Amino acid sequence: MAPVHSSLPDISMTQLQYLVAVQESPTWASAAAALGVSQSALSQGLAELQRRLGIELFSWDGRRRVPASSTEEVTEHARRILALTSDLSGWSDRIRAGSAGKLRVGMIDAAAVDHFGETLRTFREDRPQLDLHVTVGPSSQLLQGLTSGDLDLSICVSPQDPNFSSVALLEEDLYVYAPPGARPSGPQEWGPWVTFPTGSLTRDLIGEALRSTGSTFSVVAESNQPEVLSEMVLIGMGWTVLPRIQAERPPASLTPVQKTPLLKRSLVAATRDSNLVNPAASELVSALLRQATQTPQTAK
Repeated sequence: MAPVHSSLPDISMTQLQYLVAVQESPTWASAAAALGVSQSALSQGLAELQRRLGIELFSWDGRRRVPASSTEEVTEHARRILALTSDLSGWSDRIRAGSAGKLRVGMIDAAAVDHFGETLRTFREDRPQLDLHVTVGPSSQLLQGLTSGDLDLSICVSPQDPNFSSVALLEEDLYVYAPPGARPSGPQEWGPWVTFPTGSLTRDLIGEALRSTGSTFSVVAESNQPEVLSEMVLIGMGWTVLPRIQAERPPASLTPVQKTPLLKRSLVAATRDSNLVNPAASELVSALLRQATQTPQTAK
């Protein structure tokens, strides 16, 4: 009996772009406008994509087209394919252009402001032909940017995800801080807490560490900004856990409740798990590593 050979449908990058656009836009009209095509061309492209995949992606609900149950999964595959295609295209461009091109970097606030700000400034000044764009945000947002292809490099809390490759940069000690006048006898009386929002990698680490001491982790307020968390502690809203470099500088100038840190978090340089790493990203990682090894660990 002859072996059965499966073949991939002949799908274009344009069709995948159409699918991602309609999933991320409020209407098909706005998706078409963002892509710079007519609604008719958009509809025809997606109809052809459905035909070639052999599955329904959209159905009609009255006069509205709504995604089928499998559409989100197909869209996630499309995003990954487009990101990898962007990697390949960008790689070839940078090989031809040398130090020119674009580098999109995401950094958590502690990395951008407290640890590597000077390194980033020097890196930019030394490469005037490089279009360097920096986004500051929480680790989860930056990792999503890597997945979607919006970022080339993320300086963030170490992710527990095999889809990312990472290089360790430094470790930060995180301490417990209490409102003025708080005098608990032990961890069982710590809290309530003001901390990072749900989904934050640092929040997950803090919650795990606190529960291991016997403390409850009851959260009463959230913010991505350490300065806001420090001010919340000062007005007595709750306790927090932060790196010293952020919690103990003016104007908040909090004092830790104990001399030993509650936990450590690792800051890494993360990229998509791909061999097509942006050469400029590799150069920046090398500069960050030199900074991390040459500078005393003020994070501790």
